[in-house]
Amino acid sequence: MRCRAKICGITSVADALMVSAAGVDAIGLVFYPKSKRHVDIAQATEICRAVPPFVTTVGLFLDAQPDFVRTVLASVPLDVLQFHGSESPEYCRQFPRPYMKAVGMKGLAESGGFTAYADRYPDAQGFLVDSHAPGAAGGTGETFDWTQVPQDYPKPIILAGGLTPENVAEAIRLSRVYAVDVSSGVESAPGVKAPALVQAFMAGMGAA
Repeated sequence: MRCRAKICGITSVADALMVSAAGVDAIGLVFYPKSKRHVDIAQATEICRAVPPFVTTVGLFLDAQPDFVRTVLASVPLDVLQFHGSESPEYCRQFPRPYMKAVGMKGLAESGGFTAYADRYPDAQGFLVDSHAPGAAGGTGETFDWTQVPQDYPKPIILAGGLTPENVAEAIRLSRVYAVDVSSGVESAPGVKAPALVQAFMAGMGAA
């Protein structure tokens, strides 16, 4: 099965078009004000309208007020929501979009492990595993032990956390995930994607 690619933290139309041309399957737009890659509604709307067909637009939220999520959805044509905080299953399912739930792997074994956590979200479209602690923001650029990624969970798993052009092939081989998600690993500055790094990342995926 081909591993899919999402590049998160897109902040401009130019970068959205560049990564789409490079062959990514999805882009991520960050609606978390404390992030260096945060976009406002006007930026996000312009980016989504420019994205070519068959590239999925994903909106990232972290413990946002429900009314804020609804305000974003009223203007921004997002395909999928990605929740990175301590959102409950009831919170995640209240919006009229499919959703993914981020799972912080740091210390997760002490609270029952991945399966126990993921099973609480039976209607999630998939799960993004990252190196941060459960409920934390992520985006640290740190990796974790990729052999911890469950191999037999019945829903798609997306690997994030410290991925780069140099390590993505090994990460895919060890984790055998449905998709990978990269942000800082293909940037020249926070929120600015570097074409050469994006191309190298996609080539690294092809070598897995």
